[in-house]
Amino acid sequence: MDVINELILSAVTSPWLYVVMFLAAVIDGFFPPIPSETVLVAAVAVAVSTGGSNLPLLVVVAALGAAIGDNLAYLIGRGVGTTRFAWMRRPRIAAGFDRAGRALGHRGAPLILGARYIPVGRVVVNMTAGALHYPWRRFVPLSLIGGATWAAYSALIGIVAGKLFEDQPLLSSVIGVAVALVLGLVVDRVASARRRRRERSAATAAPDRVEADADADARPVLVPVGE
Repeated sequence: MDVINELILSAVTSPWLYVVMFLAAVIDGFFPPIPSETVLVAAVAVAVSTGGSNLPLLVVVAALGAAIGDNLAYLIGRGVGTTRFAWMRRPRIAAGFDRAGRALGHRGAPLILGARYIPVGRVVVNMTAGALHYPWRRFVPLSLIGGATWAAYSALIGIVAGKLFEDQPLLSSVIGVAVALVLGLVVDRVASARRRRRERSAATAAPDRVEADADADARPVLVPVGE
């Protein structure tokens, strides 16, 4: 265990940590299997528990990398669309692109900011924004805000874990990553539940609108008679 703790400590105090964090955040913006959240949470937890690394710099590097990654996803969507490759046409992914396209029109900013906290969701939303030519001048500041809040949120989880398990870098990183994964799952489930409620409400309201339109068409039209 002491050997593992020493290896973790040397990794966190290495200047290469910032390079790894930046690359992980950038790639994660368009390739979800790269777990940038876990890298940031684990690095912060270990840094807090051992006193190593520059936390503000680490958070800034992660936020900048996340914003760049989101913009790369936007540009990929703008360049190739959302149906070019086979994985994009899988039922679940295609349904996600469809929902994102319908939502971007009337609540683009909240959708882009909220999707940053959902690994696959942010890729789908950002690529859809590019494919639908959502204004880039609006997307860039949203991606910067989203990257900054995401990095601060992930760092906060790591800070709490590091404080709770001081002098135990391995345990603090494991606990921090576990909490981050659970919170990410909760955010995903809450977002899915809200989306299903909206879809049910829309489906319920649709027949009422059709019936109202039919009643309006069936009303007699009064034509004024001249004197």
